[in-house]
Amino acid sequence: LRADPKAQLIGFWDSDEDRAGTFAQQTGVPFIGFRDDLLAAVDAVIVCSENTGHAELIEAAANQGKAILCEKPIGVSESDFATITAAAEQVPVMTAFPCRFSPAYAELKAKVEAGAIGAIQAISATNRGRCPFGWFVEKEKSGGAAMIDHTVHVADLLLDLLHEEPAEVAAFTGNNMYGNDWEDTAVVSMRYPSGIPVTLDSSWSRPAHYKTWGDVTMRVVGENGVLELDMFGQSIQHYGPKGHQEVGIVPDLDAAMVDEFLSAVIEERTPLVTAAHGIAAARVALRGYASL
Repeated sequence: LRADPKAQLIGFWDSDEDRAGTFAQQTGVPFIGFRDDLLAAVDAVIVCSENTGHAELIEAAANQGKAILCEKPIGVSESDFATITAAAEQVPVMTAFPCRFSPAYAELKAKVEAGAIGAIQAISATNRGRCPFGWFVEKEKSGGAAMIDHTVHVADLLLDLLHEEPAEVAAFTGNNMYGNDWEDTAVVSMRYPSGIPVTLDSSWSRPAHYKTWGDVTMRVVGENGVLELDMFGQSIQHYGPKGHQEVGIVPDLDAAMVDEFLSAVIEERTPLVTAAHGIAAARVALRGYASL
């Protein structure tokens, strides 16, 4: 936001005042003590609370006529989805799916649409990383664990690529990495109405010094060829005692996503990625849980 000339960052609100104080000190962003005061001072908001709080915050912002960019998963229940859908009828609501803004993904999609590999026969994908811990492993705040966290990015790409939602979803989960009462391992199998089978590894299966996120891959098998996507592959990854360091030329997908949101607000148009897209992706994860 600070780097984008389209935006003026006014401040932030957090229900957790201790967390808010730490964030304000680290970033210099002003903490606004009352949510309604912040809403009165802005044209648009970014919702990045715990997952189970998204719907209520979206509703509050929409009732004040504010455009909204919301972190994924946009919601974690059908009740959430109903609230968010109603809000999206009042104001623009965009889901934070930065993978949509990947030049590598755009090229893959263009080749598929141009018939470069013929009809798609099957797809395999990954979105693996290390466990982020904190509220991400508290189900009452996150709505799940690895599967709800890491399935949605690829589920959205599949919706955008195939123009259909899966007819069947089945998942397999485990806790082999940490041995707790939440899944750190998740494999989701899908079959689409067109008959295309898809497998997705959406696990927190990487060690503590691995990067939190950045392992989005996709292999699209066609009747005449194969397309392989490594979204963050144009870089050197260094994993060691000091943690993860990345050096390379991978575009800043978050910046591109935020710029699209700001442009949509200024131009008074529908953003490229909508609330409906976020809901469709989240439903894939929920169907995975229901299949267990």
